[in-house]
Amino acid sequence: MNIVGASGHAKVIIEILKLTGQPIDNIWDDNSSLIEFEGFTVKGNSEMLSKTKSHVSIIAIGNNRIRKRIAEMVGGDFEVAIHPKSSISPTAYIGKGTVIMANATVSSCVNLGKHVIINTNASVDHDCKIGDFAHISPQAGIAGGVSIGEGTHVGIGASIIQGLKIGNWATIGAGAVVLKDVPDFAVVVGNPARIIKYNHEFEQ
Repeated sequence: MNIVGASGHAKVIIEILKLTGQPIDNIWDDNSSLIEFEGFTVKGNSEMLSKTKSHVSIIAIGNNRIRKRIAEMVGGDFEVAIHPKSSISPTAYIGKGTVIMANATVSSCVNLGKHVIINTNASVDHDCKIGDFAHISPQAGIAGGVSIGEGTHVGIGASIIQGLKIGNWATIGAGAVVLKDVPDFAVVVGNPARIIKYNHEFEQ
């Protein structure tokens, strides 16, 4: 197993892999000054990994846009990391490269895309669909039947009521209470959540 990224997020993923007995071969990071991380050799940068054959990786980068760029560049196959203290329904689908942290709950018939992060103590209720490269932060609560688009970041402690549609590359601020649909690229904050701007740079 290759870990791409050497930061705090990577520390959590390494811990999960150790707990679940998944072997870790090398760490890869674009910081050329790093030679060791958490007791593992930093083998090289992500471009070097992309040139190796038959590699299996997890992209340990919290930033959604960077995680997508790196995943598309390194290619190969991707593994999931699921903390043994998370609660995952047997009817949930988990896409490749997705990471589920301690005490997270993924309920019945949830569909998690590729390279999704379900962070510590987050809850995703029944029939939700979470798009590729989305990040559900610690303590966030997603009620049943919610659709969240690609690359969207749901901030720490945010709540989204049932049945809503959250667009692609949107940002839900920390502690926001979302009571209505959120369009693509929108940034919403507050209780009730309101749009304060758009991430137009994500449209490219």
